[in-house]
Amino acid sequence: MSTATTHGARAHARAQAGTVVSTMATIPASAWPEPPDGVDAADLTWAEVVAPGGYATKVISAGTTLRLTDSEGEACAHLLLYNADQTWERLNVADSVKVPWQAYMTTGHPLLSDQGRALATLVADSTDSHHDALCGAAPEAVHAARYGAGGPWSETPAARELFKLAGAKHDLGVRDLAPSISFFKRVRVAADGGFAVSLAAQAGGSVALRAELPLLVLVVNAPHRLDERREYTCGPLELLAWRGEPTHPDDPLFSATPEAQRALWNSYDYATARGIRR
Repeated sequence: MSTATTHGARAHARAQAGTVVSTMATIPASAWPEPPDGVDAADLTWAEVVAPGGYATKVISAGTTLRLTDSEGEACAHLLLYNADQTWERLNVADSVKVPWQAYMTTGHPLLSDQGRALATLVADSTDSHHDALCGAAPEAVHAARYGAGGPWSETPAARELFKLAGAKHDLGVRDLAPSISFFKRVRVAADGGFAVSLAAQAGGSVALRAELPLLVLVVNAPHRLDERREYTCGPLELLAWRGEPTHPDDPLFSATPEAQRALWNSYDYATARGIRR
């Protein structure tokens, strides 16, 4: 179908209606064919499959559960979080490691901002902490050296370059892109102080986090910066989110550790003052 004329371009655009591909957003999210167990389809607020070398972004309400699933065992989900009401408050990975005294994140781990508040809490993890909070997202130079190109519109985009595009949709610039967390690639500190990375992951592994405040979420699906395979290797990433309530003081996760309790109380106090929760 020719798009050389206005009529032709309109006809071509309209012909795409109803097209379904394997990596795309499902709108409305309630149309997602397989809601998680115990979740009413009407409560789904985000359903999307992110292609390798792609990104996604969404503003979610406090209490929302966001589940990331490594469908084929080759996804690498880079995550940045911001307080949706004041985006200068954002995920601080250093504090998220330092304050809980644990660099290897799994169920129960709070994700903190530099204001001492829990932006989110990891509430489920089927991967046995197959994640990385140490290395951050690969910049363009890493991919240029490895694959020959790393720009956002190249065939081998780097994670940090994709974060720039995702952030720009919310008026965020390069200075707003702090270090990120990477899910589904396991990094540990070796005895010599270097990094030991495990790229192998089980297909279908997932991690879920609960938003403690309204959040702006940026997610990038691109190879880990320590993935030295010569081919650009990355699989699809499934994102599902559904409505819920923030972690309540009666929840065992609220008082799992003194550090988590303080961070969650800080979030509780902030949200109560702003009328987000009562």
